[in-house]
Parts: sequence; structure tokens; C-alpha cells
Amino acid sequence: MSARLDAIASLFGGHYWTVRPFVPFPLAASRSRVWHATSAPAWARGAPGGLATAQPWSGYVKDAQLGRVLITGQLHAPIGAESLLLTVHGLGGNSESPYLAASVWAAARSGWACLRLNMRGAEGSGEDFYHAALTADLHAALASPEAARFSNIYVLGYSLGGHLALCFAAEAHDARVRAVAAVCAPLDLSRSAAAIDRPMSLPYRHHVLQRLKQSYAAVARRQPVPTAVERVQRVRSLREWDACTVVPRYGFQSTADYHARASVAGRLSALRVPALLVNATHDPMVPAHTVRPALTHAAPNLDVRWLNKGGHVGFPSDVDLGESGPRALEMQILSWFSKRA
Repeated sequence: MSARLDAIASLFGGHYWTVRPFVPFPLAASRSRVWHATSAPAWARGAPGGLATAQPWSGYVKDAQLGRVLITGQLHAPIGAESLLLTVHGLGGNSESPYLAASVWAAARSGWACLRLNMRGAEGSGEDFYHAALTADLHAALASPEAARFSNIYVLGYSLGGHLALCFAAEAHDARVRAVAAVCAPLDLSRSAAAIDRPMSLPYRHHVLQRLKQSYAAVARRQPVPTAVERVQRVRSLREWDACTVVPRYGFQSTADYHARASVAGRLSALRVPALLVNATHDPMVPAHTVRPALTHAAPNLDVRWLNKGGHVGFPSDVDLGESGPRALEMQILSWFSKRA
């Protein structure tokens, strides 16, 4: 059966690994080589805590227009943990997104705490909606009383959350932050929007936009929004979404202005902490050709790894980045983090 899975993976490449975590499969997790959010992978068995230890977390971030904005998340905090892993979801995701679950098991096995953060409004609260470089929510989370007791902090972002993590690494921040990592992160927002707005990316684009529209409608039920919900419901592209929502909400002059000013591509030479970027060569949502140009002027403290087997935030369970410890993506990332403590 494992050989059959490998054959399917080879046939569909990046699309297979992208879709696989979201599609129910009859095999038990122990027989599959792919992470299942509902079951611990082999390397995580026996880890203390885990998903069952999650406690609701909430905090506030100051916003120039709205005042105090509520942000939420799920905190897993083993007794005696000195390190905190802050995880950030991608566009259209939230703290319950399946790709975040493996980071919790990895943190638990390592004796670390883990805070799965909801970017403002991502969980449907209607508080607000965010943009690709809005790191204020990350700063607020790490300034919260619950985060005060940790002496080492690491940030792990997936997809657009990876973009946020890299933006965060280029800013002045808490000295406890040792390193950040980004998985399948877009670096140039204009190139990335053009890629996902292609006809061939329709299924992925539709999925992301549906989640974004739901969150936007929730905001509209609580407070005024820059564009009528009826108009936003007709949005069919990421560029159109940005033009109708992010641009007027955050005072950008245009979509082009937003992409130029918010993209981390121009800040990679100014990273203040070590950063790891893990991208998939065959990622169908963030294609390699949209990422590579931005890496030409990156700082020496950006460690870039390309994986030939994998899709958008979906990988086999035996990923090896050359680090010590179990061959699993999140465990390999935490091993990389530990060297930067």
C-alpha cells in the first residue's frame, strides 16, 4: 500500500501533497506516510500533552482605527516549558487548520509550549481582517501575560503566515525571539497573486476566497466595512479581494502599492534573527518561480531549503532537512531552532 501511495504522489506531484491532508482516507494514520491532524504520527507517540492540553487564549492588539481588537488562539503549555513556539496560519486559515496540528505534537515532544494564533478575525469573530504584513497581532501575542514566562520564543508560519513570520523577523521585537521559520511562504505578493489568479489555480483560489468572504461577512455584521458585502461576495481573484478589502481598510493607494509595500521580498536583507525558509519545488499555490527572484538579495542568516517531494504546506511524514531527530518536517524545524537558542 505504501508503494501505491508513492506512485500516486509521483503522478500528481505538488497537487497530491497539497490536497491530501484535507481529504479523508480509509487507511489508519499509522499506515499512512502523510500527517493526519486527528492522530499522532509515529514520531509523536508518547509525547507529553499534545492536542488534548489546548486552552483557549485571547489577547488584545491596539489598532489606530478600531481601538482594541480581540485576537484569540489555542495555547498548549506543558508544566516547566521554557520555550514557546508561536504558529501562524495561512490566508483563509485559522488555528484549527490541519497543517498546524503537527507543530503542536512537535512542540510537545520537545517539551515546548505552543500557541496557535488566530490572526484577527480569522476564526470568524468579526473583530477585523488582516493583511500580509500585519505583524501587530504577533507582537501583541508575545507581549501577553501568558507569554511572559518563556525565555525562548520561536515563530513558525505556514503559507502567508510564513510571510508574516519573515516580516516579523525584519522588525525590532522582543529579545527573547531566537529565530523564525516559514513553510511554503510567498515572498513577492504581486507574483504570488498573479500565480494563484491563473485559471489552473481556480480550485485553490475558490477555497481561499470562500474562507476570506466568510470572515469579511462576520466583520460586516459587527461594524462598518470599506466595501459592501454584496460586492465582496462577487470577488473572483486575489487581486480583486485586495482591492476591495485590504487596500481601503489599511490606507494603501492601490493593490500595486499594497503588494510593493507589504511584500517581505524587499526586507530579506534586513532580517534581525536567523530565519529558515522551507518551500516545495512543486508547490501549486506558491510556485517556485514566484519565490526564487526574491532570494537573490537575502541576508546570510536566511537558510533556504527546497523539497522536491511535497505541495503547499503538505509533505510526507519522513521529511529530512539534515537536522538531528525524527525525520518529520516540524521536528526537523524545531531541531534547527534549537541550534539558534
